[in-house]
Amino acid sequence: MTDGITQTMAHPRNPMEQGTLMHVTGMEVRRGPRTVLRDVDFRLLEGEVVALEGPNGSGKTTLLESCAGILPLTSGSVTWRDGQTEVIVRDSEGRRNEPPPMGLTLQSDGMCGEETVEERLLLSLAVSGRGQNAGAVSQMLSEWGLEHRRADRISHLSGGQRRRLAVLCGLAPAALSADSMVVLLDEPSEGLDDAGRELLSGWLRALAGAGHGVVLATHDAGIARCADRMVRVGDGHLEESTGPCEGEPSKLPVPSQLAKPSTHGSLVRWAIKMEMRNPVDTTGRATPALVALLLSYTLLQEVDMSHAGSELLAALVLVPAFITVVVSPALIRRLTEADCGRWWSAVIGPGARPTYSIIGASIILPLPLTYLSWIVLAGPSDAASESEVLSWLWLPAVVMIDVAAAAAALHLLVADLRRASAAAASLLLLVLVWPFLQLTDALSVIMTEGMSFGLGMGDPLVSCIMASLISILVWAVAIYLPDA
Repeated sequence: MTDGITQTMAHPRNPMEQGTLMHVTGMEVRRGPRTVLRDVDFRLLEGEVVALEGPNGSGKTTLLESCAGILPLTSGSVTWRDGQTEVIVRDSEGRRNEPPPMGLTLQSDGMCGEETVEERLLLSLAVSGRGQNAGAVSQMLSEWGLEHRRADRISHLSGGQRRRLAVLCGLAPAALSADSMVVLLDEPSEGLDDAGRELLSGWLRALAGAGHGVVLATHDAGIARCADRMVRVGDGHLEESTGPCEGEPSKLPVPSQLAKPSTHGSLVRWAIKMEMRNPVDTTGRATPALVALLLSYTLLQEVDMSHAGSELLAALVLVPAFITVVVSPALIRRLTEADCGRWWSAVIGPGARPTYSIIGASIILPLPLTYLSWIVLAGPSDAASESEVLSWLWLPAVVMIDVAAAAAALHLLVADLRRASAAAASLLLLVLVWPFLQLTDALSVIMTEGMSFGLGMGDPLVSCIMASLISILVWAVAIYLPDA
């Protein structure tokens, strides 16, 4: 889930040689204290399959993920061709842009187990700008032995079937594209049987014949033999040689119509669909909030509210909503499953993290919970006073949504860090007590004096604005600081 700062960089095509789909220049990548790749130059041309070879830990996956823009660069740049322009996908100066449409298969599949087989394939086509073609989808699923499982969840597939789907989702965008496209595959033959490897080899040669460029990291000598070029990765450097270029091309589906790539929209729809199918986020937030509400109700039975003051009641009314917004989003668990978040990070680019923080926030629950808390906890009061509070109770509840986005951003930040750093970073959630206290003050004033639109310190409107600004600042720091 590592993203950077968006900065559109489109250049004329002149610096990139004719037929080049991707150009890596002077790339250096570190993983912790170790420099994995050092001063690497690499080109991917139209109509070729490039096999990355080398022992475990040599840097094959690092090179592949760096080309996809997933990993930060210590030096150098990764540039892709997009039609008649060039796009800097990532460089060492902090610039990062959404890559052109591509096919991508990660070593850990990059899929969420709650998706169905058909949904995943359609999703890979949508983010790459391929129009939906029911006939082509059925043809591909049938050819890869997945037609009978198209409505099944990925979590119900065998390991081999799951890998077949992940590989197909990496190949399908290019297979249905009439324009040359980059395809990145990390250990695609791992987990495939002999028939699956033969099918993969045929598709690789067919994609090369259609003008696409494929880079695959592999330990499989049989799959490597279908490559036009062999690149051995070791000691931080690359050694190239000519590949055997073996294999009979398969027959690919007819290319589908070009559509506008739907990256952010697909991510939002995916997140909503996963939550509707398995509402662990909603239940995980609502359960502790309702428990807190019951405890607050019990507490108030033992307290003389005439002496406690409005601040206590205001705090107890807002506590359930506050609990829902600071709970860790279930989205994070879905993104960490099988590197699903890394796949989204690659296809969306630097906009992934802000989108995660919005769709992972508790947006719906704060408003109804705040009104429910008031109804349960307020007890008998003056009718005019109660009407005034009910008329403006929505204001602190809506501002609580800003707190929710900030909390989600902090949880995302913690999820990206190493364990030692994450333990300390978790304490950052305490800063959200500040906007909560501001909202408590605002509600307390509304309860005792009614709503006012003054701009003095302590006025309800100013307190709500302060809470919102604090939350926005925390959100911005958590979203953009890690990649600054």
